[in-house]
Amino acid sequence: MDLQAHLNSIAGFNNLELLAGQVVEGFISGMHKSPFHGFSAEFAEHKVYNTGESTKHIDWKLYARSDKLYTKRYEEETNLRCHLILDNSSSMHYPALKQTDLNKPNKIAFSVLASAAIMQLMKKQRDAVGLSIYAEQFEYYAPEKGSERHHHMLLDQLNQVLIKSEKSQKTDTYANLHFIAEKLKRRSLVFLFSDLFQNELQQEKTFEALQHLKYNKHEVVLFHTYDSATELNFDFDSTPKRFEDVETGKFIDIFSDNVKEGYSKAVKDYFSAIKLRCAQYNITYVNADIQRGFAPILSTFLVERKQFL
Repeated sequence: MDLQAHLNSIAGFNNLELLAGQVVEGFISGMHKSPFHGFSAEFAEHKVYNTGESTKHIDWKLYARSDKLYTKRYEEETNLRCHLILDNSSSMHYPALKQTDLNKPNKIAFSVLASAAIMQLMKKQRDAVGLSIYAEQFEYYAPEKGSERHHHMLLDQLNQVLIKSEKSQKTDTYANLHFIAEKLKRRSLVFLFSDLFQNELQQEKTFEALQHLKYNKHEVVLFHTYDSATELNFDFDSTPKRFEDVETGKFIDIFSDNVKEGYSKAVKDYFSAIKLRCAQYNITYVNADIQRGFAPILSTFLVERKQFL
């Protein structure tokens, strides 16, 4: 099968790799410093050249200035390892879209494109990327690799997430994060894309699992994806509506105006608690409100990531 032709034909983002590449190149074009340098070695210092040593690392420019032979010493660096984790529960496919749109993505579409863009950056830097996808059950795992074939395999999995949305998919972030923490044997930069809609007990257990990742020396970045218009501010008109839990199927018929104030306060308090816990555990919190649009969110984050610059 021609994978690229397959990616172009399925519903979702047409040519996810090309789109991710355009996002990355567009971001880079506005930067003064290119991230396209390698991470294999970093210059450390000069040392006096001794007769009989290899001439490979002689600094000839310094010789021209000083008339003395010095060699460059390098300090080896470990390539960055990155692992992307996607919450694929039904709530992440909100709001329901007839067609995936970059300018108006839902939560899962934002997460997929952000993941693909990060993968593209890693590919430019020859770094290894892995991927985990979960809902109530663990759905997919691929270890960190840097090959072209591996890159396309992950892109295909990301596209499949968009086109295979199942109803009533619950979330078990706690158990699945613990499972992933056991899988990751080498220190990595871990990205988690989730809306974290769960009760207080589940939230407590989720942060226990995130601590597991931190305990194993991983750096954790949480992209907290949500739709501020409806999920935070409860912006609905005053007509009676049926609100359904997409993960359990339970529903309630109410006038939105009757609960808007109390709902908004409860959710804002919950979000504030998440930010506080992230600060306490040294987890990078990224406010991924899909109403802000894709580019501002990802660009703001990338500017803050020194290893991408």
